[in-house]
Amino acid sequence: MADALSAIPAAVLRNLSDKLYEKRKNAALEVEGIVKQLAAAGDHDKITAVINLLTNEFTYSPQANHRKGGLIGLAAATVGLTSEAAQHLEQIVPPVLNSFSDQDSRVRYYACEALYNIAKVVRGDFIVFFNQIFDALCKLSADSDPNVQSAAHLLDRLVKDIVTESNEFSIEEFIPLLRERMNVLNPYVRQFLVGWITVLDSVPDIDMLGFLPDFLDGLFNMLSDSSHEIRQQADSALSEFLQEIKNSPINEFVKLGGDQLVPYYADILGAILPCISDKEEKIRVVARETNEELRAIQADPAEGFDVGAILSIARRQLSSEWEATRIEALHWISTLLNRHRAEVLLSLNDIFETLLKALSDPSDEVVLLVLEVHACIAKDPPNFRQLVVFLVHNFRIDATLLEKRGALIVRRLCVLLDAERVYRELSTILEGECDLDFATIMVQAYQHASSIIQSMVEEDINVKFLVQLDKLIHLLETPIFAYLRLQLLEPGRYMWLLKALYGLLMLLPQQSKAFRVLKTRLKTVPSYSFSSEQSKWTSGNSYSQVHRMISGSPVSEDGDMDEDLRSVQNGINFASRLQQFEQMQQQHRMHSKSQTQSRYNSTSSSKGVQRPEEPRRPSPVPDMSGPSSRSSRRGPGQLQI
Repeated sequence: MADALSAIPAAVLRNLSDKLYEKRKNAALEVEGIVKQLAAAGDHDKITAVINLLTNEFTYSPQANHRKGGLIGLAAATVGLTSEAAQHLEQIVPPVLNSFSDQDSRVRYYACEALYNIAKVVRGDFIVFFNQIFDALCKLSADSDPNVQSAAHLLDRLVKDIVTESNEFSIEEFIPLLRERMNVLNPYVRQFLVGWITVLDSVPDIDMLGFLPDFLDGLFNMLSDSSHEIRQQADSALSEFLQEIKNSPINEFVKLGGDQLVPYYADILGAILPCISDKEEKIRVVARETNEELRAIQADPAEGFDVGAILSIARRQLSSEWEATRIEALHWISTLLNRHRAEVLLSLNDIFETLLKALSDPSDEVVLLVLEVHACIAKDPPNFRQLVVFLVHNFRIDATLLEKRGALIVRRLCVLLDAERVYRELSTILEGECDLDFATIMVQAYQHASSIIQSMVEEDINVKFLVQLDKLIHLLETPIFAYLRLQLLEPGRYMWLLKALYGLLMLLPQQSKAFRVLKTRLKTVPSYSFSSEQSKWTSGNSYSQVHRMISGSPVSEDGDMDEDLRSVQNGINFASRLQQFEQMQQQHRMHSKSQTQSRYNSTSSSKGVQRPEEPRRPSPVPDMSGPSSRSSRRGPGQLQI
């Protein structure tokens, strides 16, 4: 300290901490001259003492003006040292770098100015501090003070010039520093990083392509930045890497990286998928090409390919607001299922719920792709059962999904999987369904599946029987069928019913589906005339014939069923199925009665207690006991309503 005080007059030190810039500047010029004389005399001990004084008493002072004076003084001392400054850099540079994080923006500004002047003097000798300088500049590039940003940009350009001409720069030591910052979202920092990548790529002796996997995903992320300028800079930087090879788009990087990119698949894909839906066509095209190149590379989990990480990225992108991105995410899941099925199934619990939610996607194309993925997963019996159970559960809690997509989903699954298997599984689940309203709607939704099944197994009369019976179990208990369902089986006794149905047929448009369905059903009723002679038709014969027709049971020439096949045929217990049918119908009747009573009670409560009206005499109900009571019934056209 004494050596420094003896070398520098007290007035100079006083002016060095003055609040006026001009006084500090003049004092710094005095320091420069003093240090120059000491260097010429070879008195480096006093030079060291002067630098320590400027550091400890000024740059580390709690007074801002002292810190400003210390920074300008260190820069002046470096200028005075000229060619001998390198041996004192270990003392000079650290306090300047420390000032880059000063809370006073003016101090940060003077730190940039001081290091700029120091760098101009020592040039390549300060490369040993490059990583610390780069780190400081990266932070200053996003400084809140525009003046500090401007000063940092000037210093940054000088440092780039020095690095490009230096033989001491170590790219191996720099890359980890670059990689750590590539996922920063600040636009100023991103511009700073892209600038350094571009500069280093332009240096012939620096092979940036060899380190491409370390920062490629970060550049891809920048392609989706909200700033048009940053997207252009990132695209330009990526294109420059290929200039030596050929003038082609970014997807060549994936070809170039090849197996080196395997550990970075998830990061690259996470950057690529959003870009597929970018509003700029050029970016969309490049992103799609890159995506296809990435998918074309065969990777093995044993070599570091993380299937779970890719699935996680794809699952996350299924929530994207852009349809094209969601579609590509599904393509990736499908690709992984085809190539690495075992690994995907291990992560099934992580993606299954998201895939089920995707069935509600507003895009039909997305829904169809989701169903393909579900069908691929459901090839395994446990997964098949889980899919149908979850599907029915989703239909139960989401009425809109059932209404809008129920038929499409079931029909598509019948095409992708075994149709009969799908139908039987759904029927099995609905057999135990307590919510009869839901069961009815559900059956209506998958009526389309029955036509597919029948077309696929046209010759299997047993399957057709089960299809129709399972459907009727929940459909026939409507008000009209609750009253007439058994009478239609005995047309000889209830010819008025046949007339009513034929009359209904005549009211329907001929080209309508309802007309065709009803016409087909009526053709299945045994033919007869409406003459009085046909009233001799016995109810037993007509019922048995219709029963055989529906069930597909073999009938002998005299009209009797083969005794051995009367109850069980091809593993199907028809008696049990018909009993189940009757039980389900009874449940529907009770449910309908309960709902009617509930509505009546609700209406009565809202109107208050009123004197009940005199009940009307009920209409006579047709007797179903048999031919013996036929004479007591009204004839056709005489049914009292």
